[in-house]
Amino acid sequence: MSQTINILFLAAEAEPFIKVGGLGDVAGSLPRALRALSDDDVKLDVRLVLPYHPAVKAENLKPLGMFSLVRGGAEIQVEAFETSLNGMPVYLIGGEPIRASGSVYSLNAMLDAEKYAFFSFAALELPRHINWQPDVIHGNDWHTALSMYGSLTKSWEEGARRVASVITLHNLPFMGPDASAIIESYGLKLAQTDLPGWARVMPLPLGLWASDAIVAVSPTYGREILTQEYGCGLDEFLRSRGETVSGILNGLDVASFNPADDTALGANFELESLEKRAINKGLLQERLGLLREPETPLLAMVSRMDTQKGVDLVFAALKMMKRSKWQAVILGTGDPKLEEAALELQALYPGRIKVETRYDGGLARQIYAGSDMFLMPSRYEPCGLSQMIAMRYGCVPIVRAAGGLNDTVTHKVTGFVFEKPHHLALVAAIKSAFKVFADREKWQAIQRAGMAQDFSWENSARKYLTLYQSIIKKS
Repeated sequence: MSQTINILFLAAEAEPFIKVGGLGDVAGSLPRALRALSDDDVKLDVRLVLPYHPAVKAENLKPLGMFSLVRGGAEIQVEAFETSLNGMPVYLIGGEPIRASGSVYSLNAMLDAEKYAFFSFAALELPRHINWQPDVIHGNDWHTALSMYGSLTKSWEEGARRVASVITLHNLPFMGPDASAIIESYGLKLAQTDLPGWARVMPLPLGLWASDAIVAVSPTYGREILTQEYGCGLDEFLRSRGETVSGILNGLDVASFNPADDTALGANFELESLEKRAINKGLLQERLGLLREPETPLLAMVSRMDTQKGVDLVFAALKMMKRSKWQAVILGTGDPKLEEAALELQALYPGRIKVETRYDGGLARQIYAGSDMFLMPSRYEPCGLSQMIAMRYGCVPIVRAAGGLNDTVTHKVTGFVFEKPHHLALVAAIKSAFKVFADREKWQAIQRAGMAQDFSWENSARKYLTLYQSIIKKS
């Protein structure tokens, strides 16, 4: 007998409607990968719900009507719209709290708290207005965590059917602000939880407490958050929920990131035609104003300028290696001080380092396809997609053994891995890579092993399906 599982998938952003960071990639890909698993035994009816940010791009948008939430004794209007993505229903939730904050994430924490509390509670009400009942609510990060909390507490207060819930942790340190007054204004009580006192008023901890399953975006990160170093003060609570905490590696949109047909590249290539990749290196060197030197290792970093990403370690390592022969390209924007330091480095080594302090998706793809080594010495990295893209494009990653980097890169098989978040450890890893680079046959073996890795979303989606089935039985 066939089983149907209805999944309400909530996120602050999702490609192709709106994307700011990695969450946009996940929320745009995972729901579709889940739907693609439907077969004779199980049908997955996944429906994506997003805030109707002013910058959202959506075609064929159909108004579904309006309904209201009660906030502070007054009604607040919710506008609901529907569109689709490859046959998957997508709902956009609009209203004054969402319009009040023009960007997906603002610098005003309380403005975001108002917006995402409104969105989370409105998303819970949406199924009643579309005559569809979810079996699972799947939230992502703090922006949707109050949906889990609201679902659980309402089922207690109203004696309603309890819906299973799962929350995916993309970045634990971002928990949202004190939202206690906002939560209570929507008529929900703050429950007596076993969270630390300071966490009982914040959206993400409340969502974690209320969820049937907590999923980190890689197996290693799932273990790291149970430790004092990475647990952000919630490690004891998370350890107490150990059986509900797991890690499922994010996937990669392998159709979009495909060197065989990527239009951004000067020369397309695949595993069987790896020799064509050299054309991209020459074109990239030319574009960057570097000498066309096929035998000189070209190091690359495409990253947000943030100490979390270990950008400062790269700067220190390159200075220490000034006597070695190499070229480097750094693409990214973020912390103004790190941007300035990157430009100072470029001035210090003219003709060897090219820095671009901006976002440029096309150039990023050319860097993946033309560089020899990809630097990702993150201090912590819940999952990371860049190392997966690099491997797919034949660019060998040099990474720290943190989070998803540890789960995706195998030392001297698909890349180079080092332990300590220190520039000397990075220097040692780069020098180790240089030695192998000098042996063309060994280097190509590492490139080919990386390109052969399967990072498609299907693997991750199957693990989520097993998880859904498990928590539905328990609830």
